[in-house]
Amino acid sequence: MIFIISAIVLALIDQISKFYVLANLKPVGSVQFLPGILDFTFVENQGAAFGILSGGRWIFVFITLGVTIAAFWYVKNKMPKKKQYLPVMISLVLILAGAWGNVIDRLFRGYVVDFFEFKFISWPVFNLADIYVVTGTVLLAVMFIFVIKDDI
Repeated sequence: MIFIISAIVLALIDQISKFYVLANLKPVGSVQFLPGILDFTFVENQGAAFGILSGGRWIFVFITLGVTIAAFWYVKNKMPKKKQYLPVMISLVLILAGAWGNVIDRLFRGYVVDFFEFKFISWPVFNLADIYVVTGTVLLAVMFIFVIKDDI
């Protein structure tokens, strides 16, 4: 149960940040935060990372549904109830929260609200949900490559 509640809370935090951005940043477009490092820039992203598959709204909705079903199935049926699997649970919560946060945008707005822009490198504008997904995926990969060697 904490698995679901945690993912919902993080997805809500993502949505609150996007609501704030829509109300305050969309009208101005961009605000300098840390000069030369980080700006807040409003972007309507119709695709995925780097804008790939632009207009593929329903593809992402179905991928999110599949990831959600797979994560719930794994947690319920396959994941050992051992302390060492807590980081796996955390990574799945992060991945789901990020996927849900962005799919909510796609369903209700038709695009994903992005707003963090690094100025010191050439990198796409992103949001909290993207941070959740990337962090969760890296943590999950580290756990399965370097820590968890059996039980699956």
